[in-house]
Amino acid sequence: MQELDASTQVEGFWDHQDSAKELLKEIAEVRGRLALVDEIENGLVEIDTGIELLSSEFDSALCDELLGSVKKLESALGRIEFQQKMSGEFDPLGAFLEINAGGGGTDAQDWASMLLRMYLRWAEHSGFTADVVDMQAAEVAGIKSASIFISGSYVYGRLRSEIGVHRLVRISPFNANGKRQTSFASVSVTPDVPEDSDVVIDEKDLRIDTYRSSGAGGQHINKTDSAVRITHIPTGIAVACQTDRSQHKNKDRAMAMLRAKLFELEQEKRSAAIAEIKGVQNKIDFGSQIRSYVLHPYKMAKDARTGFETSAVDSVLDGDLDGLMEAFLLNSVTNQS
Repeated sequence: MQELDASTQVEGFWDHQDSAKELLKEIAEVRGRLALVDEIENGLVEIDTGIELLSSEFDSALCDELLGSVKKLESALGRIEFQQKMSGEFDPLGAFLEINAGGGGTDAQDWASMLLRMYLRWAEHSGFTADVVDMQAAEVAGIKSASIFISGSYVYGRLRSEIGVHRLVRISPFNANGKRQTSFASVSVTPDVPEDSDVVIDEKDLRIDTYRSSGAGGQHINKTDSAVRITHIPTGIAVACQTDRSQHKNKDRAMAMLRAKLFELEQEKRSAAIAEIKGVQNKIDFGSQIRSYVLHPYKMAKDARTGFETSAVDSVLDGDLDGLMEAFLLNSVTNQS
């Protein structure tokens, strides 16, 4: 921490904005880890002191207070254990998350928009920065697809638990007879590969198209062709970004997405361990889901891979995903060992 703080005092530190911001992110991460260790150390001292007092004279109020301290310590230990489990090569990176509506028509497209909100809320709760990079609206309701870029410490390490097909069961708001409907949407996640990676992109292999960003219109409608779509001709991979009014910034973000996808493709060629990066892609329909969210006739969110379930599905859809993520990570580590 002292070394990092000293680096910020060097003359000309802010002359290079990008590197300065990266260093500040690292400082925040280290400070957070130190605060967690301090919390555990202070908790141990508090518990030791309580046990010593109780050994000389029992006090029910002190006993209750001590039990509360033990629960807090257990929670802190759980958080630090969770951090230590994220040791994959790409886990510390930010990530691109893509959502695509699957089987279920308008309900599936509405479900895709619900997932978009869920991940944006999760990012907000977790203190991460999330930007909707690209979004294709559906004709009636919801979205056909969306791409989000989420930056922060160990974002990819957390989000790899979300890769796969997500299933929703509810009374359809689009069915006049009020029947129960099952909808599907897929989620894929790729790490934000740095520019100095092994990925080499030849400008001659790219087709770059510009177009007007889609939106609700009104005074904020984009009247310039600032949105960018880049197609990598040899592979057919296409990415798009329309999040910024600056065409240059949209191009930079789209290139980052393309770099991530090409890096992933290269990993596929090199190793059968691609499941560690993106997971097995299944048909977005019955029998392929990794997780189910049931709103009727009862309420439950259940992960098919870990067996973790909770009746607080409304909280989950509002971004409370940590329990599901931790269960997946700890389960995958157990299976590997």
